[in-house]
Amino acid sequence: MAFLAAQPGPKKAAVKKPPATQPAGKSALDKAALEPWVRHLYVWGPAIQVRISDPVPSTALPGFFDVKLHASAGGASHDETLLVSKDGQKILKALVFDIRQNPFKPDLDKLKTQFQPSLGTPGAPVVLVHFSDYQCPMCKEEAKVLRDNLLKTYPTQVRLYFKDFPLEQIHPWAKMGAIAGRCVFRQNPAAFWDFQDWIFEHQAEITPENLKTKVMEYARTKELDQLLLGRCLDTRATEAEVDRNVADARALGLNSTPTLFVNGRRLVGQITWPNLQQIINYELEYQKTAKNAGDEACCELPALSPAPKVGP
Repeated sequence: MAFLAAQPGPKKAAVKKPPATQPAGKSALDKAALEPWVRHLYVWGPAIQVRISDPVPSTALPGFFDVKLHASAGGASHDETLLVSKDGQKILKALVFDIRQNPFKPDLDKLKTQFQPSLGTPGAPVVLVHFSDYQCPMCKEEAKVLRDNLLKTYPTQVRLYFKDFPLEQIHPWAKMGAIAGRCVFRQNPAAFWDFQDWIFEHQAEITPENLKTKVMEYARTKELDQLLLGRCLDTRATEAEVDRNVADARALGLNSTPTLFVNGRRLVGQITWPNLQQIINYELEYQKTAKNAGDEACCELPALSPAPKVGP
């Protein structure tokens, strides 16, 4: 009797299980779960308001989501972006760089210098963008360092832009001082830097109550139209310009002054002249071949029209 080997029957098709969108448990993509976690991380108590954005696919790091945090209390605020994995289980606080680009390109793209007070040579290979507050003592010292040294050392190689960032929650007259500076700039752009020197020099004497009086006393010693300047101050005609600069600072994640950008490189707090000179010298040498920063490559937009005037 012949032995018949058993033959295997037809195979059953494997049933594929749908992939889980995220593991069970807490997820950083769930705002209700994320908020207590970040409050614990930053020691943000109930007095601090926390707003969490909807997650959006990250352009900086494919495979992750950007989740923006905005915390505020009174006039103070803090903004930050978290990178969250697709499964919601991992969170990164990181700077993401692209080797094909200038490492400071994300900040360079946000530095808007059109219609801002400037010193130096248009088209210079090194650009400094200075966010400052007229009531800030460290800003006063840094402004003096820049005014005393920058153009004397680099008469044709750098350009400096000034942007207002008044910290209203701790400096009660800083915003009105910024409005006054913009009023002077509107009337006579060349006079702006003299005004800045004056307001920093008299910083200790100025109060919210006497600021306008002090500014008008200054105007009487200069070739400024006092009627025009007084009207600009009374109507806060340049407030929107100051607010735009503050919004630019917030978009860059700034929380303190002075903050200086050198071809996009962020320098927070007061910096000594030797240290700043070292950075500028490095950038001058680097841009000879890189050509990926400086006034023409990064920051300035061509002027479409002059800054608006105040009054008739």
